[in-house]
Amino acid sequence: MNFLAFEELQLILQKSIGENTIHDFLLAIGLFLVLLLAFRVFKMILLRRLRNLTKRTNFGIDDVLVQALENIHWWFYVLLSLYFPSKFLVLSPTVDRWIDVFLVIVVILQVIRSTQFLLDYGVKRAAVHRGTSEDEAFAAFAGIRFVLRLVLWTIGVLLILSNVGVNITSLVAGLGIGGVAIALAVQNILGDIFSSFSIYFDKPFQVGDFIITGDHMGVVKKIGIKSTRLQALQGEELIISNRELTSTRIQNFKKMQKRRVILNFGVVYETNVKKLKKANEIVKKAVLGASGLEFDRCHFAGFGEFSLNFEAVYYVDSSDFGVYMDKQQAVNLAIKERFEEEGIEMAFPTQTLYVKK
Repeated sequence: MNFLAFEELQLILQKSIGENTIHDFLLAIGLFLVLLLAFRVFKMILLRRLRNLTKRTNFGIDDVLVQALENIHWWFYVLLSLYFPSKFLVLSPTVDRWIDVFLVIVVILQVIRSTQFLLDYGVKRAAVHRGTSEDEAFAAFAGIRFVLRLVLWTIGVLLILSNVGVNITSLVAGLGIGGVAIALAVQNILGDIFSSFSIYFDKPFQVGDFIITGDHMGVVKKIGIKSTRLQALQGEELIISNRELTSTRIQNFKKMQKRRVILNFGVVYETNVKKLKKANEIVKKAVLGASGLEFDRCHFAGFGEFSLNFEAVYYVDSSDFGVYMDKQQAVNLAIKERFEEEGIEMAFPTQTLYVKK
């Protein structure tokens, strides 16, 4: 009975369905399941062990490679598991050709996907080295990422069309001419995009810095792909193109560690020499008497039209504008108070008219 049953099984396996036997179909199904299981083990077990191993090393490239492998989508493994068993079956030339084309499309799409992942990873690493946030890095690299992704997808589509059987020679020539036309049309936009790239690397300013550029001033709120947004002192929002910012002078007050103050004042001509010398000492004591100030100098600078002019220089050890004004006010009040005590009179524009009889 067992021998007869085996012969009957052999006969069943040798029965043909089209140009393939049942045995061929079972072999293809078995190979599909084996490959699917192997890929499953690779993704769930081996990759996990590789991840644990890379954590023990100081190299960054192994982490990137493992993350790229982890980034491969599960459907890619399923399609590979279906492709190889199909080669054990006798199929029509058309079907066999389209299976090959389909595999090429799948591989190209996965390569593009992995390349985009590596590109984003590179942006994150650049952000770490530059000491900036990922959001700022992605904003600065947005234009470059867009161009690179466009190039990737263009090459991928051309490869897919070539494998499908489309003659891409004329298409490539058309893309070249069209690319030149597009580049000429959007050169200003591309200039702003590359200017944002320059701002990210050169760092003339960052979000939160108070800057002055030309006739405009304000706090940087956002550095975008094409423009930078400032919050003006009056409260309105200023939008300036990145290309304009990189082609003009910028005063960045956030980078300033201390402020230099030049104090000019004048006393009346009737002031005697003793009081003039006393004025220098009063100014010096007024500056040194306030905390957070560095005295530089004070001089009787010259003879004006209606006053004896003094010039004093001191520094405020803070970049904050509010602190700067508070310190300046304290010094001015102290000088005014001491001048009143010493009888030193501040000058104001006057004219003396002499009438001769």
